[in-house]
Amino acid sequence: MAETGGELLIAQEKYLEAGIHIGTKIKTADMNQYIYKARQDKLYVLDLKKVDDRIRIGARLLAKYTPDDVIVVASRTYAANAAAAFAKVTKVRLNKGRVIPGVFTNPARPDFTEPKLLVVCDPKGERQATREAVRIGVPVIGLCDTDNSAKFVDWVIPCNNKGKKSLALVFYLLAREMLKARGTIASDDQFTTPLEEFEERAEEFGDGNEGAAAEVSEAAEAVGGEAAPPAEAPPVETPPAE
Repeated sequence: MAETGGELLIAQEKYLEAGIHIGTKIKTADMNQYIYKARQDKLYVLDLKKVDDRIRIGARLLAKYTPDDVIVVASRTYAANAAAAFAKVTKVRLNKGRVIPGVFTNPARPDFTEPKLLVVCDPKGERQATREAVRIGVPVIGLCDTDNSAKFVDWVIPCNNKGKKSLALVFYLLAREMLKARGTIASDDQFTTPLEEFEERAEEFGDGNEGAAAEVSEAAEAVGGEAAPPAEAPPVETPPAE
């Protein structure tokens, strides 16, 4: 699908402050098309315009489904925090922690459920959920960093999927744009849930996944974490293909 034009969903400075464009030192073939450049410290930088376009269209895709038919899988604490706020606002379902084998494919399980759309916060950490979705023909929207494979992801949203502020901003924008696409709100001004709520501690949303916090913190630090130096910010324009 062709990328859209027009203004960004939020001020460019907000994207940069959240570090949404800062990837890892690993680049997969699947993610190459979303990368703007490599920094001197060898971290890959995502193209902000492509990040923005993919969030915009991803929200429209989400809006086409009944909320109860959508499940967001968040296996790490920072992702669970933001995803919980997203679920609260949009009324979609949330699976905190890793998906147990058979949850989507084995009707004999007491926790068996049949989503019609799956959102994963990290295809690498949530591969079980992705595999089961593929087996039953459920489309997958994936938040993908530069080191992710997008083999079984139907709609990639390129972003820093390890930083707290980055994940909060992604889910904030998805929630706002999803409600606009549904017709629940008519403008950005009518979206009253503050960005800060998407950064709140998981305990406030009943999360029991705190054990992964140290792992995520280390990962965020390794990729430049939650903000990027403005000097390293990519321009909004998408660079021409070489």
